[in-house]
Amino acid sequence: MLSFFGRILGKRNEREKTDPMKKFLIAGLGNIGPKYENTRHNIGFKILDELAQKREATFETQKLGDVASFRFKGRTFILLKPSTYMNLSGKAVNYWMQKEKIALENLLVVTDDLNLDFGTIRLKTKGSDGGHNGLKDIQSQLNTTKYNRFRFGIGDKFNQGQQVDYVLGEWGDEERKHMPERLETSAELILSFGTAGVSNTMNSFNGK
Repeated sequence: MLSFFGRILGKRNEREKTDPMKKFLIAGLGNIGPKYENTRHNIGFKILDELAQKREATFETQKLGDVASFRFKGRTFILLKPSTYMNLSGKAVNYWMQKEKIALENLLVVTDDLNLDFGTIRLKTKGSDGGHNGLKDIQSQLNTTKYNRFRFGIGDKFNQGQQVDYVLGEWGDEERKHMPERLETSAELILSFGTAGVSNTMNSFNGK
């Protein structure tokens, strides 16, 4: 009798491990290398590093990126930091979606956004690339604009013609001061996305 229930429980646990609807790919966008580590454009990497640290997950270098994973409330979160550089982010995202059999609605792309004030966070289920080369490549690879994206505001305090320098520049003193709290909230948003769903998370975190 015990062995019978053991087999049933084992099969149920196995189904939960492989259930594609309980697996989430969180892709944080950025550029690899120490030169870019603390730049505004790399906030996607920074947020994933925060989440991995909180969940005691370790990144390992694999095909097309650094990958970490952990389980939380019955869900599997796969964190991806593409090593393709920003402009080819879609190649890595598409590869890991196929490899891990991630449903499109379970993809979340974490990126910087010039159109939001520093630290403002906003979750959306679709939208244009807004001139962001990483999102542009993801849209091209997935052939759709209907994928979840978590936009972290970096502000637009730069003079005309200085956008590239600003985006690839490092955070200012005031931004660094508030960064720990913003990273913690960002990590909470990602966990909510996987457990409470995108609509509930948007209601709870957008503008927070």
